[in-house]
Amino acid sequence: MTTLTPSTPARPAADTVDNAAATPEKEQPYGALGLKPDEYDRIREILGRRPTSGELAMYSVMWSEHCSYKSSKIYLRQFGQKVSDAMKERLMVGMGQNAGVVDIGEGWAVTFKVESHNHPSYIEPFQGAATGVGGIVRDIISMGARPVAIMDQLRFGAIDDPDTARVVHGVTSGISFYGNCLGLPNIGGETVFDAVYQGNPLVNALAVGVMRHEDIKLANATGAGNQVVLFGARTGGDGIGGASILASDTFSEGGPTKRPAVQVGDPFAEKVLIECCLELYRDDLVEAIQDLGAAGISCATSELAANGGSGMRVDLEKVLLRDPSLTPEEILMSESQERMMAIVAPEKLDAFLEVVGKWDVETSVLGEVTGDGRLEIYWHGEKIVDVDPATVAVDGPVYERPVAYPTWIDALREDSASALQRPSDPAELRDQFLRLVASPNLADTSWITNQYDYYVLGNTALSFPDDAGMIRVDEESGLGFAIATDCNGRYCQLDPYQGAQLALAEAYRNVAVTGAVPTAVTDCLNFGSPENPEVMWQFSRAVEGLADGCLEIGIPVTGGNVSFYNQTGDTPIFPTPVVGVLGIIDDVARRIPSGWQDAGENIYLLGVTSTELSGSQWAATIHDHLGGRPPAVDLGAEKRLAELVHAASLQGLISSAHDLSGGGLGQALAEAVTRFGVGARVWLDEIIERDGVDAATALFSESTGRVIVSVPREDDVKFRGLCEGRGYPVLRIGVTDVAETAELEVQGQFTVPVAELRSVSSARLPAAFGAVITES
Repeated sequence: MTTLTPSTPARPAADTVDNAAATPEKEQPYGALGLKPDEYDRIREILGRRPTSGELAMYSVMWSEHCSYKSSKIYLRQFGQKVSDAMKERLMVGMGQNAGVVDIGEGWAVTFKVESHNHPSYIEPFQGAATGVGGIVRDIISMGARPVAIMDQLRFGAIDDPDTARVVHGVTSGISFYGNCLGLPNIGGETVFDAVYQGNPLVNALAVGVMRHEDIKLANATGAGNQVVLFGARTGGDGIGGASILASDTFSEGGPTKRPAVQVGDPFAEKVLIECCLELYRDDLVEAIQDLGAAGISCATSELAANGGSGMRVDLEKVLLRDPSLTPEEILMSESQERMMAIVAPEKLDAFLEVVGKWDVETSVLGEVTGDGRLEIYWHGEKIVDVDPATVAVDGPVYERPVAYPTWIDALREDSASALQRPSDPAELRDQFLRLVASPNLADTSWITNQYDYYVLGNTALSFPDDAGMIRVDEESGLGFAIATDCNGRYCQLDPYQGAQLALAEAYRNVAVTGAVPTAVTDCLNFGSPENPEVMWQFSRAVEGLADGCLEIGIPVTGGNVSFYNQTGDTPIFPTPVVGVLGIIDDVARRIPSGWQDAGENIYLLGVTSTELSGSQWAATIHDHLGGRPPAVDLGAEKRLAELVHAASLQGLISSAHDLSGGGLGQALAEAVTRFGVGARVWLDEIIERDGVDAATALFSESTGRVIVSVPREDDVKFRGLCEGRGYPVLRIGVTDVAETAELEVQGQFTVPVAELRSVSSARLPAAFGAVITES
């Protein structure tokens, strides 16, 4: 008889396949793992018996909303169906892998993706946001790429709510900690404050990587006898049930309760993992690779085997643990960070182990690929999982959830902002202009962005506060990419179809004004509970709008993420389909900044201004109003505008370009003059006369398809000729000006010193959250 000592913990008992077959009546806690009764019955039907505890753990995480897209699949198929041949020309890897891959020329490829980490970031803001960055970066690594940049898309509650500061401090600290430690520049993103996100902030993280064409890796396990290797950090008890329970549920009024489901990140371990993986790729030592994110080992083993159409045998006790008391089920469900799974040919295993040993990365060979189409997992010689991996990773439930037109939306749309009182005298117009500039969603975000390193790695060509981030890929040729992300949840609440297209249009325009050519899309679709038919109507319309929009504008969706259950109690967030657009620029030296730098240049407005104030920042800030219809979107016009700006950039005709979106022309002018401190004299008369609008509408309307550009006087004739030749509306609305005291003068209306604009804009976030971090 063996006496157990404290240094020899008891081995957790395992529920074996034989035991499951012999005890069909055993009650199992499927509900606590997030499975519905009919889903549990389906698992029993697939297996021909009750599942073992290990199998139940695997199915629960892999059939969760977060992992299986069971409520969204029927709609997401549109992204693959509404595609032209031209849209596929640069698409090297599309949906279904860890991230999409786009050919950017000269043998280079870019992989990019955005994902959510919303619920963890409410419960533990620092670790939730940090591990969101870590997870999306590992998706990029697993494609064979070197990560080169990150971005974040943040939505918080009301800026003056006491709990908002807790979330904001934690989230921004987590993002900056993880990204800065990895040595990756954070080159852009969004920050929105709205009470609708109070109990359910959105923390979406995007990462981009670059590689040569021949270096692309896919998550497909093939080749019987190839070894299954787990490497990176040890497996611990953090993150257990994160995908199945935390990410696929709503927050109750009781507040955050699922603390153990939040992962804990170590960016230094991930930095080593990046370099280790890149050396493994360089030496061609892996056949396939998969990061361990949501659902951990359950996901990696089942997806690798299912994608490769193969089988796999794994000995789970070989997993290196931080906590030896973990049960087999907990090991399968753990979402501990900084882990990767590789498929390695036997003859390359020694060389593989030599590389991971060089980088001091802990490694365990768990098993091998088989040819029998079964995923078998053993625990100390006893079989605890025996499944067809496709039933776990691919053939999960597909729901056609009830869809209902919202009962409240017609009344909301009838409450148009056109009925709101607009300022009629210059003093009131000036006051409202300054109130908008100082409002939380238009104010300077340096309080957040100063915590990030924009320029590490030395390839950042554009970053905050420009309209898009830009990275140089090839030092010799200057080849690079630009990327921007956008979404206006207020627009989407009014019309999710149009709102999704407006998000696409804005991100597309933000990329275009840098001089890049918009090429591909990623998305992160944040919605309330799919069990709410009105939410499913919002979701179905948003996806349809985005798919139709991408087809019309001619760029494909390469992949993305769906995040449901974003609500507190029964109140869902606004539909928030974040759209990221990536563009290609042949030489980053041609990049166009968003603000003018020289005096004496002409300022032109491209596009037409309509009375479109519903859903605007003016309506929100001045009148606390949401209602009416969002601005019209003309994607054909957006494409022509992008082509016009690109042609002008190729000829060197414009020295700055800035899109018009939230806050309209007024906000764009404020940002353009404060960018480099060069003032401007602007007149609204021609806009008012041509477009039939009043001064307030000229300044605050959020009509789409509009950009302001500055043009050196010597290029004025050529630029106007270019616009006229392409038939795009253009008006000269001002000149850049450096007076003794730089100022923005709106002739006949008001004048504001640039210093005052900076002061009111930069004061808003520090007033709520504390002093801004500065270089000194």
